[in-house]
Amino acid sequence: MMSRVSAIDPRTPVLVGTGQVTHRPSAGPAPAPLALMTLAARAAAADAGPGGDALLGRVGSVGIVDVFSWPVPDPGRLLADELGVAPEETVRTVIGGNSPIALLADAATRIAAGQLDVALIGGGEVGTAFRTAMMGGEPTGWPTQPEGTAPTRVLGTDRPPSHDAELAAGLAFPISYYPLFEHRLRHAAGRTSEEQRAWIGEWWSAYSAVAAEHPQGWTREAMTPEEIATPSGRNRLISDPYTRAMNANIAVDQAAMLLITSAGAAEAAGIPRDRWVFVHGTAAASDHWFVGEREHLDRSPAIAAGGRALFGHAGVGPDDLALVDLYSCFPCAVQVGANELGLRVDEPGRPLTVTGGLALFGGPANNYVTHSIATLVDRARERPEDLALATAVGWYLTKHGLALLSATPPATPYAHHDVQATVDATPKREIAADPSGTWTVETFTAAYDREGRPTLGSVVALDDDGRRAFGKSDDAATLARLLTGDPIGGSVELDGRGGFTL
Repeated sequence: MMSRVSAIDPRTPVLVGTGQVTHRPSAGPAPAPLALMTLAARAAAADAGPGGDALLGRVGSVGIVDVFSWPVPDPGRLLADELGVAPEETVRTVIGGNSPIALLADAATRIAAGQLDVALIGGGEVGTAFRTAMMGGEPTGWPTQPEGTAPTRVLGTDRPPSHDAELAAGLAFPISYYPLFEHRLRHAAGRTSEEQRAWIGEWWSAYSAVAAEHPQGWTREAMTPEEIATPSGRNRLISDPYTRAMNANIAVDQAAMLLITSAGAAEAAGIPRDRWVFVHGTAAASDHWFVGEREHLDRSPAIAAGGRALFGHAGVGPDDLALVDLYSCFPCAVQVGANELGLRVDEPGRPLTVTGGLALFGGPANNYVTHSIATLVDRARERPEDLALATAVGWYLTKHGLALLSATPPATPYAHHDVQATVDATPKREIAADPSGTWTVETFTAAYDREGRPTLGSVVALDDDGRRAFGKSDDAATLARLLTGDPIGGSVELDGRGGFTL
């Protein structure tokens, strides 16, 4: 699969330290995100072994994933101060679950170019205390920064994630978008909603077992397929077809940090070779920005192009991947990623996660993939001949990142692959304004209240010209028809004002 190089280029980027921290409610009041990140950073230095603290003292860049629960402008500066280090720069990302791989690619690229020796990247969230503060209207009391504070760099660009037509149809959050993708996948597989939930339960249960065994996992007990798939008081339907156990859990208190350096700096600091995990390559792109513009709602040209670029770079294929963590905010994200990369979500003995995923291990906002990379690094050290893959997703299967890692040195020097031009060249649909008349249902979902009653239905529809439109309804009879049988492929009447009837 891979061959060792006779000598390692001193500019080769290598991960040498990982730190993960999970603060459980049973341990007392949650600390501030800064405190968790500080613990994770010191753990990363300790994980590097002898020389780790000295290497931490040489950090030239501190990059922090956008912190949802603590939105200060320059968290990297506060972390550097806590650690007593003086980096040349601090970096903060924009919103997006792809941010950890964006930071990894940025640091690895600069290290390979000789512009940087040591970087500390990661983030942390305290979702429990933040949620309590927001519900009570009280401030968290966590550190703030003066107006006008800014990091040296902000990594990435962003814009509103939803088209006006999508917002008008009640689509505004992940819990309303991802079920649309799931229903397309379900319909293509020929399953009913109940059959899809049962099938997801079978392999999602394996995810829960991984989370229960992970020392940093939020969920400590494995769930059976029936417990995951069956709606109940503890596992209510959120948005059809998903139960609560299938949704990312943001109400967690977790932090993770990575120490990445050049091979030359690692050697000079005396970092033991058995701590080294090489970054073989990274890739990134966004699918067409608005969901409504994408040709297919169960595909990701960005993941496919990124996978081709990375596999081609390393001279490997999907069968060569021994350690895999596909982004898993919802089951459909795993399915789409697996389909585009040539993997199976239900392959016996190889769950496509090393953590248990965002619903079960924990979904600390934008920082989950720092945890998955940290876990892959830990596993890769135990299995140095194995190749590891991590994927990351931002917004609504919109922004994507991929990273290949191994404890075996790369045969081809590290490179980052921006495959955006390839994705931009793929077909794009027109989103119809004020659509009316008879259309064909492409996919749908319905949101449920806490009593298990559907409250708002959303449909996505196509016309004979391939244009896409959206509609919503809160009519009880319409919702009942929407959720009975399979409306996909059937007719829907759009009223020109954002509503629909079946």
